[in-house]
Amino acid sequence: MTTVLETDEHKALRAAVAALGTRYGREYLTKVIAAGAHPDELWSEAAKLGYLGVNLPEEYGGGGGGIAELSIVLEELGAAGCPLLMMVVSPAICGTVIARFGTEDQKQDWLPALADGTRTMAFGITEPDAGSNSHRITTTARRDGTDWILTGRKVFISGVDIADATLIVGRAEDARTGKLKPCLFIVPRDAPGFERRRIDMELHGAEKQFELTLDDVRLPADALVGDEDAGLLQLFAGLNPERIMTAAFAIGMGRYALSRAITYARERTVWRDPIGAHQAIAHPLAQAHIDLELARLMMQKAAFLYDSGDDAGAGEAANMAKYAAGEACVKAVDQSVHTLGGNGLTGEFGLASLITASRVARIAPVSREMILNYVSHQTLGLPKSY
Repeated sequence: MTTVLETDEHKALRAAVAALGTRYGREYLTKVIAAGAHPDELWSEAAKLGYLGVNLPEEYGGGGGGIAELSIVLEELGAAGCPLLMMVVSPAICGTVIARFGTEDQKQDWLPALADGTRTMAFGITEPDAGSNSHRITTTARRDGTDWILTGRKVFISGVDIADATLIVGRAEDARTGKLKPCLFIVPRDAPGFERRRIDMELHGAEKQFELTLDDVRLPADALVGDEDAGLLQLFAGLNPERIMTAAFAIGMGRYALSRAITYARERTVWRDPIGAHQAIAHPLAQAHIDLELARLMMQKAAFLYDSGDDAGAGEAANMAKYAAGEACVKAVDQSVHTLGGNGLTGEFGLASLITASRVARIAPVSREMILNYVSHQTLGLPKSY
């Protein structure tokens, strides 16, 4: 039996999204960022073509595919120079969690709108004092009659200003044990007590970062997503797609940078031959290409395992994919800038800004060191240091 890494349908999807990305490109995204706007035109067109909701169930307006298909969309847009960061959050994390664990009303209310791009949802887990330790989350949810009251803070939450709601990770007391357990709540943007403050970032992107404050935010009972007692399962049902999609984001960015460098190396002539004829230029670019291809293989494995329902296997592979893609992206961007020399730092070629952007894949949504911890503990069976 032959294993097919990408079906003909996948290849067709990849080609179609690449064509869409090429029509917009890096210049479009650069203008959007400079204007302090959002890539609404690209978002809307991608939605109309069925790309944004390709992973969501058909009965709720989606494409009936999985994270494998959604990762192709994000990677190809990134390779064209116009990635959509909110794809990681809205359809991949929030859409997946609601599709798998939401009530019928929540599915009807949110999934069609997430699929057609008319509504977006942000995701709030990171806290100022918790960092990568999700077990230290201090945002609490307590019952008040049939309502829930949320109190806490979140930081580095993307796109809250454009999102209709934020899927907030809080902790509620387990009535049986008294311990706090993670729970997921849909918090509308205009909920009383739900405040946001924009964080000033050196990283310039269309999607802004925010610190959130939840000051006794009162939510109805149906704001809780899924089973109150299945929080960790539901949480990682969203975090694994997040890691896979971050890998897609990084691979796309690395491919874009590499393509600019390859074109330059073919054309730029300083002595007799184009600089790409020299091994000092050619070999590092070849190595960057190999690293990106290897990272994509692990991303495809992670997406396959997740879409097959193997959450445990997908957890390991998703972490490895995110790690490999982050490293490959940083190296590809660095080598691409270096290939262009001084031109690599000019606005004309648009690579210098990727030096900062590529670092995100090493840091978020989980640092490479925490992934190494995960692999050493979970895969290798080594003892924990914490």
